[in-house]
Amino acid sequence: MKRIRISRCGTQLLAQPSSRRPPCPCAPPLQRHITPHNYRIQSRWQSTAVLADDAENTVQPKTKYPPEVLPSPHPSASRDSAKLSALRSRLSLPPRFPLETLARTLVHPSADPNSAFNNGSLSILGSNLLGYYTTEYFLCNYPRLPMSVVFAAQYAYIGPKALATIACEWGIEAAAEPGGEVDPGLLQFRRLRSGDDIPDALKLKIPKKWNITTTHKILTSDEFGSASRQPAPEELARQPVPLEEAAQSFVRALIGSLHLHLGPPAVKRFYRDHFLSRHLDLDKLFDFRTPTRDLSRLCAREGFEAPVARLISETGRLSRHPVFVVGVYSGKDKLGEGAGSSLDEARVRAAAAALKGWYLYRPVEVTVPSSTEGGMGADKWRPNMVDCGEVIV
Repeated sequence: MKRIRISRCGTQLLAQPSSRRPPCPCAPPLQRHITPHNYRIQSRWQSTAVLADDAENTVQPKTKYPPEVLPSPHPSASRDSAKLSALRSRLSLPPRFPLETLARTLVHPSADPNSAFNNGSLSILGSNLLGYYTTEYFLCNYPRLPMSVVFAAQYAYIGPKALATIACEWGIEAAAEPGGEVDPGLLQFRRLRSGDDIPDALKLKIPKKWNITTTHKILTSDEFGSASRQPAPEELARQPVPLEEAAQSFVRALIGSLHLHLGPPAVKRFYRDHFLSRHLDLDKLFDFRTPTRDLSRLCAREGFEAPVARLISETGRLSRHPVFVVGVYSGKDKLGEGAGSSLDEARVRAAAAALKGWYLYRPVEVTVPSSTEGGMGADKWRPNMVDCGEVIV
């Protein structure tokens, strides 16, 4: 005897279920007569409560806010932004770097206080990475640099003014006012009006005199040796800030986002191409007050003979503009040479040149600690030189 399914008998006696919405006129003809899977299940147990169940199970559509209400552009708008695509191409970023993340790096906390849509967290990560890469570069390549020169060099490479200049060279344009209708490729922040006072979080804090020591700067200050710390993102929420603050936050956030999406090797290449490629004269950062005494202490500490200044050449001694060339010698070795309009000036410049030659020593083979991250290049690691420090007078 042939069996008959109960579901077939039930569907012949029960009424056809009403569809939730009319069929799409553009749908293929074959799909119009196909009953959805959920209705086929309900047809077995259909009763008078079918309409009530459909009313409860109906998913209400999400409310869409107009762009003018949002404090920053919606992430989906970044896909249609020509400015973001052009910026990614100018920076030579790979296509797998998402435009949504690049658009987020351009939103300052002053424009959007929501931490899920601004660049506050990315900026903190990028600031630590920039400080780490710059510090290891100077300490490994110039192991004898005084800490004051290291602080000044780091400020010249990754300081606020340097980062703002880099953002300007990248072609970053700032929006007049932040909002959801603004192009995601524009830098968005709440502008500080002319004549208004800057927020308290951005003001420099002058420490007490007994706190200004090199050890205190190394242990408690930032990578620049300054007493003022970097403000937290929530402190700048809805606060008007200058253009320099918004530009440097974008550069730092971009470094942090590259680290998260592309990994440390790509970040180091980007850092080498855009930051370390800039030329900086380190010898211009030295400021010796008593170079002759510093040189004498240095020779005594290292076990060298006491430095002696000797006249190498001169011209126009009796004229209005004489020139004297003096060299500083330690035994038979010449440590430095300087020229001046007087013998004392030439001697001081020669001692300063000798100190610069000592502090600017650079080893031939250098391996930075970040080159062994993730086990990559661990076999090529070579211990770096560690100097005993600068001369303390």
